Amino acid sequence: MTAVIFDMDGTLFQTDLILDWALEETFVQLRELGKWENETPIALYRKIMGVPLPVVWETLLPNHPQEDRDFADGYFLDKLLVAIQTDQGALYPNAKELLEKLACSGFQLFIASNGLTRYLQTIVDHYGLAECITETFSIQQIDSQNKSDLVGSILLKYNLNAGAVVGDRLSDILAAKDNHLKAIGCRFDFSDREELAQADYVVDDLMEADPILNRLFVRNN
Repeated sequence: MTAVIFDMDGTLFQTDLILDWALEETFVQLRELGKWENETPIALYRKIMGVPLPVVWETLLPNHPQEDRDFADGYFLDKLLVAIQTDQGALYPNAKELLEKLACSGFQLFIASNGLTRYLQTIVDHYGLAECITETFSIQQIDSQNKSDLVGSILLKYNLNAGAVVGDRLSDILAAKDNHLKAIGCRFDFSDREELAQADYVVDDLMEADPILNRLFVRNN
């Protein structure tokens, strides 16, 4: 079997649709608690999108104690879950269709994300992705908080040594290269041109990944 490992935020799921609202709600709460006075740092979060959440709060709240960061992290997660469950978010066009096609072609599909387990599972459940995805992996499951290590753990668990990582940020591309997989970059909302230049292939629509993957691997499935 050949593995295709997908990032979630900015790759399968349009996090952009719910990010601003959830972050704004979080910083409104911080203001009410007297823990924040400035504008909500949405632009800064967009710039670092894709890093593990502990790094997010270290960056957005650099002068705050860990207690405040933990509170913001939990409150933000709750708002994201509400947004998903009330259909404020959406998958990217052709996301589910691509997963279904690849599963039918014999690929073994996984999600590897810097998102938290509850968040990822809420998306998988809400959009019915479990029928295509073998397993969803969160960065919470790896001590190093390194996506390359997370992808490596998937390959080890399922005894896989060929395939691709599909994602929008440098961490996804490096995770592919560090594990001797192909890197397919998605030119979507949070992507960066210089980062995508390091991918083996770049797509503007998820369905463009189908012929690439079949051309590369279909004979190995």
